[in-house]
Amino acid sequence: MKKYIGCDLGGTNLRAGVVDPTDGKILADRSTPALAREGHEAVMERMAALMEQVITDSGLPKSEFGGIGIGVPGLLDLKNGLTLFLPNLSGHWKKVPLRDTIANKVGLPTFLLNDVRSITYGEWKFGGGRGVDSMACYAIGTGIGGGIVVGGKLHMGVDGTAGELGHQTIDFNGPKCGCGSNGCVEAYASGPAIAAAGLKVVTQGATTKIGELAGYDLNKIDAALIAKAANMGDAIAKEIYERAGEALGIAISNTLVTIDAHKIVIGGGVAQAGDLLLEPIRRTIKKRVFIMPLEEVEVALAELGGNAGIIGAAAFAASQVEGE
Repeated sequence: MKKYIGCDLGGTNLRAGVVDPTDGKILADRSTPALAREGHEAVMERMAALMEQVITDSGLPKSEFGGIGIGVPGLLDLKNGLTLFLPNLSGHWKKVPLRDTIANKVGLPTFLLNDVRSITYGEWKFGGGRGVDSMACYAIGTGIGGGIVVGGKLHMGVDGTAGELGHQTIDFNGPKCGCGSNGCVEAYASGPAIAAAGLKVVTQGATTKIGELAGYDLNKIDAALIAKAANMGDAIAKEIYERAGEALGIAISNTLVTIDAHKIVIGGGVAQAGDLLLEPIRRTIKKRVFIMPLEEVEVALAELGGNAGIIGAAAFAASQVEGE
């Protein structure tokens, strides 16, 4: 099988890699600053150059490549290959013909996919979700993204929007979410939500290691620091992760009874907290799910780390060219 290029279009950096779609191995990869403030034309030019560089790095002729997959952080028009709204990139990229621009510049068939759907696909094919025909992926970081696989296929929904698992309402009287709704799980369990909970207890003068570890600099309080405090035995920090895990457990319970997933894969930076997050998730699921066999469901951490996006985007492109 031919090799494929996976690319991650990030707000800060562009990353591209040559991927073998038979085993998910990355044969060559490079990254470069996105410099999104220069505008989408400049970013696409930089992206195409980056892809040409990784092709050269691989030592393979372009004829050995089957196509390109690009993970994009926002809303897409997949039919026409357009970006519609990319909130983390300057200018928002309204109706930019990203697919055809890259295809023309690099000379390879190109496919777009939401960035977390790319992560989902990569984890299902080669990471924490491999071997099952139904799974859901929660990527927990600045926000909570997601994706679902049903019947051995990435479920796309309307133009690839299926799988926005972070925007399930778990409390209809809950706080406002960045998406415009209220009570989304993202408002309770994302990295900023966890950090805000830590900030609150420190400013209230609670007895906790969180402030001490931050040197009482409130700007240094984040989810990772709170996890460190919890692992040192801090009861308040543990409680913050308990509440975040419970919120995620409610959302995951909804997912389980909807798609009967065999595996739930938890990724993203916040997932580095490990069992601090997984244990309350598992306990909450047991309390809330009764109409499916939970003994057949596994909640596990993602395995591909920062490579999941480019592996998944490349594998998705291969599935479109070669057929699944």
